Amino acid sequence: MTEGAPIRTTCAYCGVGCGVLATPLGGRALRIAGDPDHPANRGRLCSKGTHLGETVGMEGRLLHPMIGAKRASWDKALDLVARRFQETIARHGPDSVAFYVSGQLLTEDYYVANKLMKGFIGTSNIDTNSRLCMSSAVAGHVRAFGEDIVSASYDDLDEADLFVLVGSNTAWCHPIVYQRIQATRAVRGAKLVVIDPRRTETCEDADLHLAIRPGSDVALMNGLLAYMAREGLLDDNYLAENVTASADFWTNIEHDSDLWSVAKTCDVAPDQLHRFFEMFAANKRTVTMFSQGINQALRGTDQVNAIINVHLATGRIGKPGSAPFSITGQPNAMGGREVGGLASTLAAHMDFAPENVARVGRFWAAPNMATKPGLKAVDMFRAVEEGRIKAIWVMATNPAVSMPDANRVRDALAACPFVVVSDCIADTDTGRFAHVRLPAAGWAEKDGTVTNSERRISRQRQVLPYAGEAQPDWWIITEVARRMGWGSAFSYESPADIYREHARLSAYDNRGARLFDLRRDAAIGNPAYDAMEPWRWGELPFANGRFSTPDGKARLITTVQANLAEPLRDWPLTLNTGRYRDQWHTMTRTGLSPRLARHREEPLVEMNPEDIDRLGLEDGGIARVATPQGSSLFRVLASAGQRRGEIFTPIHWTDRQSTGGRTGLLPRPLTDPHSGQPGFKSTPAKVDKVAIEWRGFLIVRGEPKHWPQALWATRITVPGGALFELAGTGADAMLDACLPSGSRIEAADAARGSRRVAILDDDRLSAVLFVTRTGELPSRDWLITQLSAPQVAPTLLAGRAPGAQPDRGALICSCFDVGLKTIVSAIGEQRLTDVAAIGKALGAGTNCGSCRPALARILAETLAPKETVHAAE
Repeated sequence: MTEGAPIRTTCAYCGVGCGVLATPLGGRALRIAGDPDHPANRGRLCSKGTHLGETVGMEGRLLHPMIGAKRASWDKALDLVARRFQETIARHGPDSVAFYVSGQLLTEDYYVANKLMKGFIGTSNIDTNSRLCMSSAVAGHVRAFGEDIVSASYDDLDEADLFVLVGSNTAWCHPIVYQRIQATRAVRGAKLVVIDPRRTETCEDADLHLAIRPGSDVALMNGLLAYMAREGLLDDNYLAENVTASADFWTNIEHDSDLWSVAKTCDVAPDQLHRFFEMFAANKRTVTMFSQGINQALRGTDQVNAIINVHLATGRIGKPGSAPFSITGQPNAMGGREVGGLASTLAAHMDFAPENVARVGRFWAAPNMATKPGLKAVDMFRAVEEGRIKAIWVMATNPAVSMPDANRVRDALAACPFVVVSDCIADTDTGRFAHVRLPAAGWAEKDGTVTNSERRISRQRQVLPYAGEAQPDWWIITEVARRMGWGSAFSYESPADIYREHARLSAYDNRGARLFDLRRDAAIGNPAYDAMEPWRWGELPFANGRFSTPDGKARLITTVQANLAEPLRDWPLTLNTGRYRDQWHTMTRTGLSPRLARHREEPLVEMNPEDIDRLGLEDGGIARVATPQGSSLFRVLASAGQRRGEIFTPIHWTDRQSTGGRTGLLPRPLTDPHSGQPGFKSTPAKVDKVAIEWRGFLIVRGEPKHWPQALWATRITVPGGALFELAGTGADAMLDACLPSGSRIEAADAARGSRRVAILDDDRLSAVLFVTRTGELPSRDWLITQLSAPQVAPTLLAGRAPGAQPDRGALICSCFDVGLKTIVSAIGEQRLTDVAAIGKALGAGTNCGSCRPALARILAETLAPKETVHAAE
């Protein structure tokens, strides 16, 4: 098939909102490149975006509507969904049903779901997985500004003299933004301060890293504000003209905010703290970026407001290079906020004030307007568990994995009388509880808009045909609404129809009270919608000093540092959770990419080496992480970047990929009192050693006949098949059941308790199984390449190619598949002296740049002088 023309679309991953050029190559193949004309990324892509083409095939796709285990027609499935929701509402009222939606939805999908629930069904029980990542930022914005407005843009990153990154591993989670920060540092000499309990890749090149105690952010920011007040560095004119505060605000700020008290609360050295205060004072052009480390806390909203307070009181807002900046985690979390996809908002940045309910009701001609907020995510699934919600529709998300105390969520879904899941993936942990599964369009098949972290609206365009009978989410929701009797209100024929209505609602009866206003597109035609260029609403918010409050002034919000719990006797450690560089959410997409799978192949519990020694664990061994909510297995990784007494686990692994790594089972279902966002960052925990008698791995073309029956089994996608890392106790003979049929060759070493098995099919490798009790296991890399070799090498069971073969080492650069040993060798042999030289020699670090901090560290360690040991004469 002839190669198609590049199609301009938007990346499927984080809230940076990068433009993508997707070129169809025939079938399901795509060539992916960054869009050089998109202002968010200027042609750059991170490792995940770079490898989007590996994730758009038919593997694992839900291709047809399913009722139970049986394939159904769309008409039958949609009729059943509409009827069951209608029956439930008739018997138990509108609050007995709920939608749980996702930042993966496009704005048009979100809009129709929100409209159906809040205007026609008559309840606000629609919430989104964005509740888990940025709802504290929303609540903080509303409290301070009167409206959920992100006050910064990426242009501010080019103008700043100081960057303060709080609770954000930007180099890994938002690498394109991180590279823009680094570019500004190179051009302007801007400084970088990272505030994070962990020493992450983002800290490697920082001017200052404050490894504060988890949950002490309010004390830190209040201390900074008190310092600015004592030094006479507040912007008194700005405060007088544009800001109000409660009578006790400044008294509260001074309480326990001297340098020594703050240093003690935050557990940092006073001289480091003072240096941070001085850096902030010296640089009026300051951008403070914050993400999940701030939001995902039991006092997340107060932490957000403590940051905003500092910017308001010092006039660092509404000016180029000066702003607090909440950077979002999902591609359309912002679009969901705009349409009202959270249970706590109505629509178009309006709350549930009677005049707003009436306004939206008039616009929608809605018969059953919701009049109050609905149940937020944690409360929603608790209501399912308690039987108050009897029908729930989950769209494009996987709460059976991602919610805190996920076992409880699974129990709730199992007991719910009617569960609908619309997803592009056939087998998800949540989908296993569904009575009806509806095949939704995947990223490359969707058509609509998304809004990124800087309020920029971009088009997502369809690149590939729908897989099987899949349909876009807006169409599915519209069809259910029509079957429930509201056809005239849901007569949309295209996403452009929905976008126009969304834009009209934002402008309806809006005389400047709300900054969110898309009136420029209220009458946009279909051709103009198709050709829409990325554009940003609210070009420089608050530049005029006016805010979306009744008196036009911002609010300083009193925030008090909560008491920080001491370690518990039975749960002496503190669990923090988060993302890996090359994975996304629950890996239903990134788990399909062989390149992305190799950076961090297994779920790890990162621990300070002193804690590993004290608890009798082994670096690289298996351990059980437990909390009062549940437990799961992880492989241990020693990390000097972890504070003593604190551990870190990734959020991505599910039952579909591993017998361990189930981080969602561990956090408490406790939430911030203002935002309802769960606190994923500080759960009491313990870690115990798990005895292992044997270790091994399985490499198989395609998929194994059966999932390996082992205590530890983690699946990693590789070219042409899968790699399973294995460990267990007792006999290992049951692993043979995973092997395909074919010719078998085997070698055994009784002394080491080792055996190596290969299965051949017409002299081509179908599978290899290596197991040992006391011996060493070879690198997997060469054996993986044998899956595609035309015939097996004679050294197959040796696990290496004939003759000498370089070992690339651990994967460092996913974009160009460059390993640690390759980098170290090139540094020595080619005399490379900086990161740019490594990039020129190997390509590493020249695409997304997320590995550049690691390259700098490797370079420093390789070039560091070695101690010379002289033999005694």
